[in-house]
Amino acid sequence: MARATAPLVQFLSPAIVSDHRNAPVNSLGYLRVMFTVVDIDDIISRLSKHGAKLVGDVVQYENSYRLCYIRNAEGLLIGLAEELNK
Repeated sequence: MARATAPLVQFLSPAIVSDHRNAPVNSLGYLRVMFTVVDIDDIISRLSKHGAKLVGDVVQYENSYRLCYIRNAEGLLIGLAEELNK
């Protein structure tokens, strides 16, 4: 049985000025959230089954983190960070 989902919040006014769903990740004023995860590849795989799409590539920052952005089915931008050598 599929479970229906609804947004936690929804703006009724003012009217939408621009569509965030296709905005670049570094857009001025763009709100995003980042989560620390244990296995970034597994998380991406599981979220893609629910409509999430990887934005760009998974990148590695020095020997500390693997990082990426995904967009969920509604276009919200979510950052993922996997700490290496914990």
